Amino acid sequence: MLTHLTIKNYALIDDLSVSFDKGFITITGETGAGKSIFLGGLSLVLGKRADLSSLRDKERKCTIEAEFSIEHYGLNSFFALYDLDYHPQTIIRREIQPSGKSRAFVNDTPVTLDILSKLGQRLIDIHSQHQTLELAEHDFQLKVIDALADNSGFISTYREHLKVYTAAQKALEQLIEQQQNVEKEQDYNTFLLDELKTAPLQEGILEELETGYEQLINVETILDKLSKGHQLLTNEEIGINSLLNELKQITARLTGYGPKYEAINERIQSVFVELDDITFEIEALKDTVEANPALLDEINQKLQLLHNLQKKHGVSGIKELIAVRENLATKVAKSESLEMDIDEQQAIIRTTHKALLELAEALHTRRDKVVPELKKQLEAALLNLGMPNATFNIELKRTEEYALTGMDQLLFQFSANRGTEYGTLKRVASGGELSRIMLVIKSILAHYEQLPTMMFDEIDTGVSGEISNSMGDIMSQMSEHMQVFSITHLPQVASKGDHHYKVFKEDDGTITSTRMKKLNQEERIEELAEMLGGKVLSDSAMAHAKQLLN
Repeated sequence: MLTHLTIKNYALIDDLSVSFDKGFITITGETGAGKSIFLGGLSLVLGKRADLSSLRDKERKCTIEAEFSIEHYGLNSFFALYDLDYHPQTIIRREIQPSGKSRAFVNDTPVTLDILSKLGQRLIDIHSQHQTLELAEHDFQLKVIDALADNSGFISTYREHLKVYTAAQKALEQLIEQQQNVEKEQDYNTFLLDELKTAPLQEGILEELETGYEQLINVETILDKLSKGHQLLTNEEIGINSLLNELKQITARLTGYGPKYEAINERIQSVFVELDDITFEIEALKDTVEANPALLDEINQKLQLLHNLQKKHGVSGIKELIAVRENLATKVAKSESLEMDIDEQQAIIRTTHKALLELAEALHTRRDKVVPELKKQLEAALLNLGMPNATFNIELKRTEEYALTGMDQLLFQFSANRGTEYGTLKRVASGGELSRIMLVIKSILAHYEQLPTMMFDEIDTGVSGEISNSMGDIMSQMSEHMQVFSITHLPQVASKGDHHYKVFKEDDGTITSTRMKKLNQEERIEELAEMLGGKVLSDSAMAHAKQLLN
């Protein structure tokens, strides 16, 4: 409930600070005194868009701060969702700078207007004669029936299933589209993949093949060079091995003349061993090198294949070709996995569809069961509000579409007089009738769910004293379950408040300001008497005022 409101530098309000208690709170004041200003300031702190022209002093910022007791509102999850600090006593502040910039805070945490508006809707429901269009909305009408049927748990479960069902349908559509696209490319991708699978794709294979090709294409030159080299090494008279062997014998004879001769002999000995090994290696190479036209053709074909594949796929190396092959393998395999995914989504849709039908049927049954009770309560309450012949025709029809509220279409029709045809509320009900119907519906809802603070803005305009007395009784009864405000011009309603506030203008000779004060018992009697008989307080008006309070 709203426990405190502070408004600074807004319209005719310079600095207003007022506290509120639980129960039924009535607010009165002359026309033009500023009741709408009070309501406008409150609307700003609930998320309404700011208007720079509403600043009283254009050089100073406007600040509106409201404190709410929200312990029993079940808003913990809301605060967690938007990462706000939760406090049972929550403070909302709105600031409007002279520049036009607006800021909003919840417990000193900056928030957007969207978040502020969503929170405001859960804290205060402001209702006036001009805000009765909600009555004609299908979802609001279903909400009333669901409150009587205690359907909140069913609707929550139904919406969870609907979310899964909708997501599965969307996923299925995307999978089918993917499958169609994959099928168009499947044959070509399979051909490309098979082509790459037959190719010898290993890192380093290109260099290995090119080396083998160079050796085979130059086999005669290689054999000629190897033979000449072997001859230079092994010729008996002038061969390198023969000459080196002779040198080795010469240096061997010098080893007795000192360490340096011994060292040179060892080095020559080492060269002789290495050269002997080279001779053996060249001879072995000679034996292995031979012309092989078939192998040369095979290597040539592989090289040609690899070069063609690189050109075809626009890559410059074997590593990139391997990546292309893996990507194609993934695409080809995806067709099979898509089939499995499609089957899985179809199974989810079948299961969820069955559960949705069962939940929708349960919702329909529970709703249909309370329709007579709602009709009875509405007509009985309107009887006391000067509408003795008001009747309702409420029908529930099943549809084939899944909506957030189930699969029901609600026909909510009204007739204010005997012999007149039923019609929708928007078409056949007057503004005054809509206000009374809304009041009755809100009073019914108050018995079945936790409603926010209710603010009725002159909904009793244009009704008689007897009817306004009944409207006041209804609002008073509602206040047993919630905090209720009524801005009213009728003394019959004002007298029923647990707390009575007056909005008035004060003129200090230079500037006019709107004030608001809580009335004590004597002040209430005078205010009611003035509402009954005018500025001149007659004895009869005072007596009537006391009678109303008693």
